[in-house]
Amino acid sequence: MPTEATSSNRAAGLLYAAVIFLGAFLLFLIEPLLAKVILPWFGGSASVWATCLVFFQSTLLLGYAYADFTTRRFSPRQLSSFHVILLLASLALLPITPGAHWRPAPGGDPAWRILALLATSIGLPFLLLSVTSPLVQSWYARRRPGAQPYHLFALSNLASFLALLSYPFLIEPRTATDAQLHGWSWLYLAFVAFCAAAAWISRSAAVPEPSPAAGAAEADAPPELRTRLLWLALSACGSMLLLSVTNHLTQNVAPIPLLWVLPLALYLLTFAMAFNRRSLYSHWLMVRLLAVMLGALGYAIYEPSFAEKLQVSVPLFGAGLFVCCLFCHGELYRLRPAASQLTRYYLTISLGGALGAIFVGLVAPYIFRNVYEFPLTLLVTALFALFALWREGWLARIFWSAAAVAMAVVLVLNIRARREDSIVMVRNFYAALRVTETKDDGRVIRTLLHGTIDHGEEFMDPAKHLLPISYYGPDSGVALALNKCCEGPKKFGVIGLGTGTLAAFGKAGDTVRYYEINPQVVAIARNSFYFLRETPAKVELVLGDARLSLEREEPQQFDVLAVDAFSGDAIPVHLLTREAVALYFRHLKPDGILAIHTSNTYLDLAPIVKQIADQAGVFATLISNDDDDENMISTSDWVLLTKNKSFAALPEIADAAEPIVVPPKLRLWTDSYNNLFYILKPIVWRKKAEDEQ
Repeated sequence: MPTEATSSNRAAGLLYAAVIFLGAFLLFLIEPLLAKVILPWFGGSASVWATCLVFFQSTLLLGYAYADFTTRRFSPRQLSSFHVILLLASLALLPITPGAHWRPAPGGDPAWRILALLATSIGLPFLLLSVTSPLVQSWYARRRPGAQPYHLFALSNLASFLALLSYPFLIEPRTATDAQLHGWSWLYLAFVAFCAAAAWISRSAAVPEPSPAAGAAEADAPPELRTRLLWLALSACGSMLLLSVTNHLTQNVAPIPLLWVLPLALYLLTFAMAFNRRSLYSHWLMVRLLAVMLGALGYAIYEPSFAEKLQVSVPLFGAGLFVCCLFCHGELYRLRPAASQLTRYYLTISLGGALGAIFVGLVAPYIFRNVYEFPLTLLVTALFALFALWREGWLARIFWSAAAVAMAVVLVLNIRARREDSIVMVRNFYAALRVTETKDDGRVIRTLLHGTIDHGEEFMDPAKHLLPISYYGPDSGVALALNKCCEGPKKFGVIGLGTGTLAAFGKAGDTVRYYEINPQVVAIARNSFYFLRETPAKVELVLGDARLSLEREEPQQFDVLAVDAFSGDAIPVHLLTREAVALYFRHLKPDGILAIHTSNTYLDLAPIVKQIADQAGVFATLISNDDDDENMISTSDWVLLTKNKSFAALPEIADAAEPIVVPPKLRLWTDSYNNLFYILKPIVWRKKAEDEQ
């Protein structure tokens, strides 16, 4: 028959498990939610999520430091009382609502502003959620001496994994962000109640610890320095892999929660698998899989065309992240210490995670002129594998030394490939940009690239400096809008500068007003291209996020406003909401034209714009043009919106117009609701179309 003490311990164990599960669930639910809320304030840049991850990892480190310090320095009664006080104090920040006064001013450092914003809006609750897993595990270990609490760490990671998957698939598609923030706040209130109860029953060491058995002192001794360094290195490596893969996906697809949480979910799943009571980590298997994946990822970096398609890149980089992180975290579990060293162990793991995130999220954009951290991380992974497996014999040493050399070669080749033909390479919070100069049939062409995406081209022949090419050919939607909108001098606005190609449409007496968030794009357009310098039109440049700038300005009375803001192949979604379109029309003349560039490899954006236009009662049509390699014209899709019926009836517009089909499940995009799941282009359709070409 179970004794009263046994029943009490079982009930306490269930409470501890519930607190850890709910705390971890809330911790990783608020991450994509808050990042989505502040994303529009910082231009929709993919770096917003990377900076958020730096904050989350750093706060996690503070939480683990709190757990380590308080469990060593405070008595159980003191710790429980102090923790409950902090829990109650954190309720003052509910509901979680980031203040609009944190919106950036032009020219400021976005990364530090994001960190300050998150610290003031969610700092204390996030810290207390971060400390929950190691702190409650220490309470569990004290209450049940000799029991291993590592399965609770696996439970924590499982809850985190479920939270991350539930957000893009269950929560984001069904609820507005305001409702999500309030719902999270109510759940946090429940967490505070459960955690306070767990703290109360942990006010004393309920079960006295048994006398140490022979050899126990040796088992509880602090691990050697090599082991502690491996804790740090393996954790940092996993974190660097997480951010590097996430950056690759979000910069070249879209900065959206779906692609934020996929890598993070895989990262957490590897923790849950490695730290489960019956660990699912096989050292023999993972060492071999790691070698295979490093080779595959290295080849994908060396030959970018190998993984340029979504159906290849997402599975490949996802599998690579999973295998590499499972190796790192599985080795961490193999090196785990006795329960007495638990908080110090978790603190070291958290420190490594924070250092890896800080390097990729904050340091790399300022010390590298292009995105080199992914191949660098693969090299670091091979080196850490060599260090971790050094004691497995000379064969392992030779193999992993060779692997490290191979990854070093990949890194060097990647750097050389990026520098080839490049006359400018710059990088900041918003983008990694290159300007290349190449020859094509005797013509010298200068191109602005973000990653692999073309952001504009120009002929270097002085006679052709003002010839618009790329996405802006004479049959493109924006060209038709600018050429057919009105007679006489016109004023047109452009959101997104690029190379400044649209200035080529300006004539004497015209005014073109650009809105650009990235100061490095402005410098490149002015110094490396001729559109802005040679156009006869008057050019105005406004630095800062376009929506924030337009909100501050009086109506500009544009004849045409072109929305052409890209970040890699990603679209800042806050520029395509009902409120954004209403703002654009406030700055247009009554008969003005709004031209929205919807060309995208992965997303079918035209239905979004069409639905907003229908709701606003304005005309909308899709204008597409085909490639013309001889004249350097790229295929492009533009949606034109206007209240001007005579413009819509022009033969040039009517003949070029294409119907836009709105999916039945598509919801109207607003500032509080947007979801890209229903506008992802079916991969099989795109592949079929490509095969037919």
